[in-house]
Amino acid sequence: MATSRRCADQIRRLRVSRFRFSSFNATALGLVLATGALLLTTQGAAAQATSAENADAGTQQSEVPADETQEIVISGRRISQASEAVGEDRITSTVAVTREALLSAPSGISGLKMLESLPGFNVQTDGALGLYEFGNSVQARAFNLDQIGFVVDGVPMGRSDAFGGSPVFRYVDNENLGVVEASPGAGGVTMPTYSSLGPVVSYRSIAPQNDLGVFASQSFGDFGMKRTFIRVSTGKIGPLKAFVSRTKLNTDLWRGAGSVDREHWEAMAHVDITDSSWARFKFVSNDFFDYDSPTLSRAEYNSTAPDLAGNVGRYRGYYGDPLPSYAPTVAGVPFSNANYTYYYGQAINVRKDKLFAGTFHAGIADGIYAETTIYYEDKDGWGSSPDSYANTLTFYNRQQLVSGLALTAPRGTQFGVSSLGGYRQGILQSLHANVGIHSIDVGIWAEDDRYRRYQRRQNTIDGSPASAPNYDELVYGRRDYRSKRATLQMFVRDRIDLTPAFSLDLGVKALNLDYQQRGYRDFADYARTVNGVNVAGWGPQYNRAQFKDYFLPTAGILYRFNDLRTQLFASYAENLALPKGMDDIFSVAFTNSPAVVGAPAPERSKNVEIGLRTTRPEFFASLTGYYTKFDNRIQSIASILPGTTNVTETFFQNVGGVEAYGAELLANYKPAFLHGAAYFNGNITYNHAQFQDDIVAAARTYLIAGKYLPDSAKWVVSGGVTIEPAPWLVANVTGKYTSRRQSTFENTPGSSLPGFTVVSAYADIGDGFSIGPVRNARIRVNVDNLFDKDVLSFISPALTGDGFFRPLSPRTFQATLSVDI
Repeated sequence: MATSRRCADQIRRLRVSRFRFSSFNATALGLVLATGALLLTTQGAAAQATSAENADAGTQQSEVPADETQEIVISGRRISQASEAVGEDRITSTVAVTREALLSAPSGISGLKMLESLPGFNVQTDGALGLYEFGNSVQARAFNLDQIGFVVDGVPMGRSDAFGGSPVFRYVDNENLGVVEASPGAGGVTMPTYSSLGPVVSYRSIAPQNDLGVFASQSFGDFGMKRTFIRVSTGKIGPLKAFVSRTKLNTDLWRGAGSVDREHWEAMAHVDITDSSWARFKFVSNDFFDYDSPTLSRAEYNSTAPDLAGNVGRYRGYYGDPLPSYAPTVAGVPFSNANYTYYYGQAINVRKDKLFAGTFHAGIADGIYAETTIYYEDKDGWGSSPDSYANTLTFYNRQQLVSGLALTAPRGTQFGVSSLGGYRQGILQSLHANVGIHSIDVGIWAEDDRYRRYQRRQNTIDGSPASAPNYDELVYGRRDYRSKRATLQMFVRDRIDLTPAFSLDLGVKALNLDYQQRGYRDFADYARTVNGVNVAGWGPQYNRAQFKDYFLPTAGILYRFNDLRTQLFASYAENLALPKGMDDIFSVAFTNSPAVVGAPAPERSKNVEIGLRTTRPEFFASLTGYYTKFDNRIQSIASILPGTTNVTETFFQNVGGVEAYGAELLANYKPAFLHGAAYFNGNITYNHAQFQDDIVAAARTYLIAGKYLPDSAKWVVSGGVTIEPAPWLVANVTGKYTSRRQSTFENTPGSSLPGFTVVSAYADIGDGFSIGPVRNARIRVNVDNLFDKDVLSFISPALTGDGFFRPLSPRTFQATLSVDI
């Protein structure tokens, strides 16, 4: 009953908020623009006063100490620090989105969308901010989102599953980030992650500032978007400095009925213990509620026939209130028509996540220190989807007499709820020591991840999809299981500076993964149909898999040319990862056998890189060539049931290997002859990724050897120009081209998506302006999809035939006023 009250309260609260923020707040936007006009008119009089303040503001925004700003080879208010952007002194390709770029991005963008400006990453999201959790895809070389590791302030994020995982976008706000650093090929043995096959992305927050102050921003945009961000800093009080921030975002979905509601809290405290020892404490709370939007077939997207909500093309989406009336398909059951499943009110996602972390840094001696990070994450949430009367009746009839559950007959359109919960807790201990020419890191990471999920169908009060769920009337059960992941990782790395110009890196990690699942896996554990007769199911089951490799090596070299501004780097790394989707792999219950699915082999990879990076007076750049071999890819297919000769079941298994090779270029150029008025940036990614083996299944062999990975673009090219014509204005236009991508594993003829180019732009007005207690006031205007490109962008791949898709969101405006107090 506690769950039912929570569900009902959330639904009532969000239905009210949907109408409260359903239109663009013209009055508030007018206030923002009027303030911008005031800033422009006062700039001339305040020019001398603000020039020094602008310099101070630039240092504060980048969170770089004054002595470090001398290392910026190219100066510009939106140019990243060169050494960080190109990964200086790293043996692997390492690129970064630094604070300057993060402060220019649309307010509230997700942690994944931040990656789209980096070479090596093909990112597709649903909406200008990328907030829809089931509409995100990331491809990096041979890998997708599930095979990338994410770390936030030293805390590993676990898997990226929307159900039960820890997607990074729940734990970051761009205003609180100092840098997003990505290694698209080999993140290194010291990074704590069991899901990475090479790529690792690290998000690092700004440190609490030394001065008491408040930073606030207010954003308004299309589709009723309203976002408020405020951060309060204590300043330095004795050994302590801290900040706490709150974000509140509301917006309507850009297609179909529904809304998004996000409330996000972050807090960080830093305590100096001695001159060489400190402690840091971190807290994050994320309360998220949104409505779903449907994926579309290509035929639906191209059709001129309206959907049930009256929309065509990219705007197809679920209909809202008032609820339409459809003729019943079953006499006496008013809401038995399947058209009622297109109602938005039962397509809901709710997540409540909290993260607590503490890091203790102990200086032991000169060049020697130890660091311990302890963390605890609490996960809670649920999702719902409508279930038609006909589908519900089938499973109700199967389970009503043999499942042992107390069931109630379906009333119409049922409320399908999937509840989840659990926690993660872990500890990471490391020791660093500089001994002569050696720089040694040794560490151990241990984590315990517990998760529970159940799925069931409930009646609503009267069978209407617009009515509240009745949790006293269970119609049928599907899943109810618990899983546990126990991880142990040990690592050692030695960086040897053989000469001032040449360094050698040698490292190895050991990884031990234990996975367990117990409970009701799926329908057949409740009830089965054998020869037309309903019989009892298999009951709760237990499954376990263990994966380990105690020798996963990394080796690399770094050579600095005579001018020390140009470096050659090369690396080799081996990785092992927990097979993606383990909960789904083991939650398969066969109709004809109680057998549990056999554990697939762990996914493995070998990554080779060689590259060149340079930082020059007018430009900085990084060029990387790579080769990746990925073995034991996991895929869901139909295969012969063990112990039979012609009975098939669908389950996950290893389907072979993938090979990828290519090149990635990052470059920034600020020509001296333009005297700082304009500078240019560009990224080019060439990625050739192909399957190496066919899939031999029960009904047929899928000929995928030599075919391109679905959703993997061979070319991703982006470029932009930033102008600074006056101290009070910074503006940018950026275009990004994504080449043709396949939607099926078999690369079925006619199933690919054509390439497309999307353009975005922003302008910062009044950058660094101050008056009275208000400092660094500015207005930023962001435009996504400037030319309103109408294409399919997100791909949900299929083995053959054609995939399903999500369209690129239309042109979207956003205005943000931000100030320091």
